[in-house]
Amino acid sequence: MQDRFDAIIVGGGLVGQALALALVAHGLDVAVIERSDPEAHLAPEFDGRASAIASSTARMLRKLGLAETFDREGCTIRAIRVTEGLSPRHLHFDSAEAEPAEPLGTMLENRMLRVALLARVRETVGIELVAPADIAAIGRGADRATVTLASGRMLAAPVILGCDGRHSGLRRDAGIRTANWRYDATAIVSMLAHEKPHEHVASELFFPDGPFAQLPMNDLPDGRHRSALVWTVRSSEAEGIKALSARAIAREAEKRMGGFLGRLELLAPASSFPLGLHHAERYWANRLILVGDAAHAIHPIAGQGLNMGLRDVAALAEVLSSSARIGMDLGHPDVARRYERWRRGDNWATAFATDGLVRLFGLPGRLPQEVRSFGLAAVNRMPRLRQAFMRVARGEGGDLPPLLRGELG
Repeated sequence: MQDRFDAIIVGGGLVGQALALALVAHGLDVAVIERSDPEAHLAPEFDGRASAIASSTARMLRKLGLAETFDREGCTIRAIRVTEGLSPRHLHFDSAEAEPAEPLGTMLENRMLRVALLARVRETVGIELVAPADIAAIGRGADRATVTLASGRMLAAPVILGCDGRHSGLRRDAGIRTANWRYDATAIVSMLAHEKPHEHVASELFFPDGPFAQLPMNDLPDGRHRSALVWTVRSSEAEGIKALSARAIAREAEKRMGGFLGRLELLAPASSFPLGLHHAERYWANRLILVGDAAHAIHPIAGQGLNMGLRDVAALAEVLSSSARIGMDLGHPDVARRYERWRRGDNWATAFATDGLVRLFGLPGRLPQEVRSFGLAAVNRMPRLRQAFMRVARGEGGDLPPLLRGELG
């Protein structure tokens, strides 16, 4: 006996659950298979990360039922200030200059995204969440794909959607190669309380050992101001920094920020994540389509990683639903190719741009620092160029799927 669905999603993280909601909103029935217990990912100490959700992907998530979470938990980013270290020269992006006139992004704790997505998935008719569950076997035949669980249950669908992350077993088993490399860099992630208000301004300061980002978060209930910290250091230094006391890390962060937010306090233990880049040579195989980190992952220098995955979701939902409406086999290569054509260019361009920024700002020496500082100041005097950069960062460029416009196709 097989339980049949329009699609089977393997991987129930942020991208996998968003994809399930998007497909059901377009009239498809899906199963989501997740190895771990979703409840284990909801604890505040799970990883302490927060994400900058771009305006276009925020519109999609609001359309999928997360509007209340954005309104209650989200902190809007109204401006971004970029500097070479503590140089007074800067590049300033302001939402007042953006078109359309919306925030540049919204900061949300990943935990709150997980809570909201899981609640929506569990209450939405047309989604079956199978978790925790181990997969015993996967079959991708001529007419359907099957997933056999360790429990013996078998699920069948025309296509499997791989949302199983950077180390995707589906990608590996399908023989899809990746272009990939590791940076000599590790991200130190935590949450800060600070003396002065952030005024909804995010700051990215570039130092020789990597960027240092302060990202505005909502104030704490006791009124203390709060920001997320993403501090990139050389990999050899990461463990030493993590071993410092909370007070010592806060003092070092104050020094790096030049004190512009006043006294700092570390609110959560520092976590570390090694950084790398990979991009799959193709996004599909027989009755398999890769989505999000299974297809691509980049340096967090511009905060685009999750947004790229969510843009994949919007495009794939449109491709699969429009194909279903005309009676196409959702596992047909033409369906997968259409999705790949839609997303590969944007994903490659974003990966190339972020990698270029990492290498440009990583050049050591006084002269490169001065050139970068003057370059940022020069761009700051070009309103049209600033607007173009903002449009790209907000995911507003190119052929937008309906969901990124806040609509259903």
